Amino acid sequence: MADFELLSDFELLSVVALTEDLSAKGLLRGHVGTIVEKLAPGIYEVEFSDDSGKTYAIAPVPSSLLMPLHHEPKHHAA
Repeated sequence: MADFELLSDFELLSVVALTEDLSAKGLLRGHVGTIVEKLAPGIYEVEFSDDSGKTYAIAPVPSSLLMPLHHEPKHHAA
């Protein structure tokens, strides 16, 4: 089991990474994408873009294969 908290529900525009390869789509574990649509319970359309913003893949991905990414520390109330 991974050391991160798996989420079953993501908000639109959440930044995520794949936790497993999606070989059929040419995507590898660790590729970073953005949630652009909720297709069904636990299934999200994820857009994968390069550093210049050019989309190289869009794929439906189950939440079980996604890890949320955080760009700021999580603050706890004192």
